[in-house]
Amino acid sequence: MNKVVIITGASGGIGLAAATLFSEKGHTVYGLSRKPYNSGPVHHIPTDVTDPKAVRAAVDAVIAKEGHIDVLIANAGFGISGAVEFTAPEEAKKQFDVNFFGAVNCAAAVISHMRAQNGGCILFVSSVAAVLPIPFQTFYSAAKAALNAFTAALANEVRPFHIRVGAVMPGDIKTGFTAAREKNLLGTDVYPALPHSIATMEHDEQHGMDPACIAHALYRMSQSRSLKPQRTVGLQYKVFTMLAKFLPCRVTNRLVGLIYAK
Repeated sequence: MNKVVIITGASGGIGLAAATLFSEKGHTVYGLSRKPYNSGPVHHIPTDVTDPKAVRAAVDAVIAKEGHIDVLIANAGFGISGAVEFTAPEEAKKQFDVNFFGAVNCAAAVISHMRAQNGGCILFVSSVAAVLPIPFQTFYSAAKAALNAFTAALANEVRPFHIRVGAVMPGDIKTGFTAAREKNLLGTDVYPALPHSIATMEHDEQHGMDPACIAHALYRMSQSRSLKPQRTVGLQYKVFTMLAKFLPCRVTNRLVGLIYAK
């Protein structure tokens, strides 16, 4: 069955891989992003996900043309890094505006349409950092943790309308996300672990999984009749998140600290 799919942050990385895959599977795909890009068979709608009115206008345009929306993949996001003490409040708020409230805006815009059609699927791109928070990437981790909580609660709210909700949690992915990260090295004299922490993150990301792996996971989730609130992708990351469930929080947090804050 041909489905109508909206994917945010579709100009690169996971979003582009997902848009390409869903299109290849025969679905009609609308990519929402601020940046123009060669979208090929994907219909591009310039949209700033932090603007609720712009998001609703984009969703209304899809409804006007297609009559329904079957899948939303809220993927748009970026990263900041730095010590909490030296991070300006406006930068921290910007991180939440895009990574959390951007996803919230998109979900809120499609729910009424999915409710009216008695079905749909909303997928969020979260992160393993949501359950294993990374020092010096604190606000990114916090925004993704908030997204996980939002996913689980929303799934229960909209279940009576046959709307399925879930989040995929990637680990390290090799995309342009690394180069786009807004790095703040203020306070290195106070936090000497900061440069090493960022270098470790970037090394792991650039040797990470192909974004196509996450695209395929999202596709499988969109086809599933029953979704878990969170799904981790990648064997090693599944092991990490499993340990986080069974080991004392103090132990897992200390292990993360040894990797990223020593």
